[in-house]
Amino acid sequence: MMMSSTIQSLVFAPLFVIVIHAVVVTAVDENLPDEAMFPAMFVFGDSLVDNGNNNRLNSLARSNYLPYGIDFDGGQPTGRFSNGKTIVDFIGELLGLPDIPAFMETIDGGVDVLRGVNYASAAGGILEETGRHLGERFSMRRQVENFDKTLIEISRGIGSVTEYMAKSLVVVSLGNNDYINNYLKPSLFLTSSIYDPPSFADLLLSNFTSNLLELYEKGFRKFVLAGVGPLGCIPDQLAARAVPPGQCVEAVNEMAELFNNRLKSLVDRLNSDNKTGRDAIFVYGNTYGAAVDILTNPISYGFEVTDRGCCGVGRNRGEITCLPLAVPCAFRDRHVFWDAFHPTQAFNLIIALRAFNGSKSDCYPINLYQMSRL
Repeated sequence: MMMSSTIQSLVFAPLFVIVIHAVVVTAVDENLPDEAMFPAMFVFGDSLVDNGNNNRLNSLARSNYLPYGIDFDGGQPTGRFSNGKTIVDFIGELLGLPDIPAFMETIDGGVDVLRGVNYASAAGGILEETGRHLGERFSMRRQVENFDKTLIEISRGIGSVTEYMAKSLVVVSLGNNDYINNYLKPSLFLTSSIYDPPSFADLLLSNFTSNLLELYEKGFRKFVLAGVGPLGCIPDQLAARAVPPGQCVEAVNEMAELFNNRLKSLVDRLNSDNKTGRDAIFVYGNTYGAAVDILTNPISYGFEVTDRGCCGVGRNRGEITCLPLAVPCAFRDRHVFWDAFHPTQAFNLIIALRAFNGSKSDCYPINLYQMSRL
């Protein structure tokens, strides 16, 4: 199994050499099959994994302009909120899958959907109202509904839809905006005055579970559920709360952990349930833990800058996010954060590798490589 040029250039960059350690060795093991490990991958999420859906929406949450995409293949913006590839781009490569289209690219037909589709939408959240101040976006519920349109196309192009869906991979990465673009904006949303942090986490998990089980009922059986990251460490929050150098907003990180703890418990419940536990596997992706590890030990991963964006304006380069034609930092792979909210592709690759073949502390109870063999 060959690595893409992007993975090769990042892995073998001098400052990134430490990452080669067991993670990469397994990822490029010659014993891996040449064919894809899953027939398809379907992605439900937010701007961390959006690959262009918001380009066609009337939204302020768009990134279809330079310098976004400056390090992507061809050096052009695609709608991804990074300088290059997202976590799911790298996961797809590691699994042997081709690039999958954004849902909005498929609605007019003529696009192959049999290897998967990405429904992720910037500013979208678990709750319907999340991100409404930024314009149009697809909530988790809307993304699940959008899959129904794809399912019609899949049914026309494949024999055993049941087997195909049961073997396909579903990646869900949602919840970040429910804090950043809802709960933590009390001037725009009432949620923080109605719910304390534990109750809000309960609300999110309840809505999340309902939509997740809809995907199960449609026929999916292999799920990776990514946790919310350490939001108190992103440049947006550091700038807004004037955090001293080297520190994060602990109160915000604690909120994220409340949700993540519930999400991991949900994985345990679903895997042991008399119904879902019989024929499905649910995995918790500990993006929070991996990110904290990188932020705590940046030099070990080749990073030098952890508290400001590579592209942005103001304190921590996080008061205003990356603007059209802005000049980004020169050494992007040395930065954890690309803009006020999103990581660089160098960070995304590490997270993808840990999801692919990391330990139980990265992907619980099994990683993607192990899941592909079930």
